Amino acid sequence: MAGHDRPSACPGGRPEPAGEPTGAGSPGRRREVSTRSVADAARLDDLLEHSLPAFGGAYLHRVWRLLDEAVGRGLPMTLAVSGPVTLSGQHRTWLGPLLDTGWFMLVSTTDAVCYHDGHRALQSAPEHPIHSVPIFGDDSALRDERTIRVTDLGFDEDLLLDQDRYLRTVLREPEFRRRMSGPEFRHLLGRRFAAEERARAVPEGLLALCWRKAIPVFVGAPADGSVFLNSVALWAEARAGGDGHDFDLDLHAEVVESMAYHRWGVVESEAGALGTLVLGGGVPKNFNLQPEPALSQILGFEEIPGYLYDVQMTTAPVTDGSLSSCPPAEAVTWGKVDKDHHTSTCESMPVDYTIVMPFLTKALLDKRARLARLDAELGREALLERHPEARGYLRDRRGYRLHERREELVGRLLEALRARGLPSRGEDPYPLADPALADAAAGDPDPSEAPR
Repeated sequence: MAGHDRPSACPGGRPEPAGEPTGAGSPGRRREVSTRSVADAARLDDLLEHSLPAFGGAYLHRVWRLLDEAVGRGLPMTLAVSGPVTLSGQHRTWLGPLLDTGWFMLVSTTDAVCYHDGHRALQSAPEHPIHSVPIFGDDSALRDERTIRVTDLGFDEDLLLDQDRYLRTVLREPEFRRRMSGPEFRHLLGRRFAAEERARAVPEGLLALCWRKAIPVFVGAPADGSVFLNSVALWAEARAGGDGHDFDLDLHAEVVESMAYHRWGVVESEAGALGTLVLGGGVPKNFNLQPEPALSQILGFEEIPGYLYDVQMTTAPVTDGSLSSCPPAEAVTWGKVDKDHHTSTCESMPVDYTIVMPFLTKALLDKRARLARLDAELGREALLERHPEARGYLRDRRGYRLHERREELVGRLLEALRARGLPSRGEDPYPLADPALADAAAGDPDPSEAPR
């Protein structure tokens, strides 16, 4: 069965040249619809490849092919994930194993994901387990018993209060008492979470894994979550006469850091291109797609491409106008996705990603394991001759460890900015209206009638 281990969308089992991806959606190509019986599928990727001929199944088929192709080509990948993946334990079932491969260079998520990541390692966690509750039950009764519900999960309010106490204690520790970027903060917090998990023999959480692998974690809306709310509490107390509060987030540094990593990926990495997996939407998706327009439109860098591969799963309907729903083709118009190849390297699947990601992750991990066994049997040279995609699948599991290169890569970006010239210098200032016009109209009952 080893002969089936090949990049799905590439004829003859060989990857296309680096600049010429040709996936199933390539214009002008006709590919026969595969209809192999599931009874003949020896492996999960066999089923994904040959037994999903049409309709919703065909979306999953295309998503599998593109992920298989992007991983096999060795592209550094970014991951945007929204939704309560840590509260629900999905970081332990599929997200953690996926990130542990070394394929992903950074994560964009929410403050809430980081906050709930700490619950299971609290001293009080055994007394307040996260448990199942009905989606359509009596929420008033749950409130009376101080049970908080997230869809079909429930947990005691005391668990949150204990998490808050933990965070306020951590934020007073010496290493947190300074101004820092968000990824710096979450790296330090991941180390603290890892210590709690190991002290109580609790399985590794998301931030602890990202700390171990030096994967930067970005949160585009840090004020919209309880980790930051606990910093707010200490800030407010300091101004009400309490102890000083020195922790602060540097949002400028966080955005520049994301730009530095994107520039590294498309300009300096061995692959010379990036792929992204977007699970859900909202701010994590937007922040994840933001570096290219920030580099090109805001800072004025030329020839900074968007993502070559963009695989998205969302439940938002494309007609609602939200960023969560917009497909990669729309992102092309912003420069966020490669305009020359998006018809063959991008897909947006309308699905709850929690349904399909366990199966896709398992198929990817199983294929890597098979290629690793072949590597041991054949040797790397013979393996790559037979299965060129093994180079991407079997890349160093330590990962890219970009957090450890943060200062270096940000420095390179700033040096490149100095070398090409600062875009705001010498530009004509925008002709601003006199603010007095607004002041004069402030008391007007119908501002639309104000003189122009």
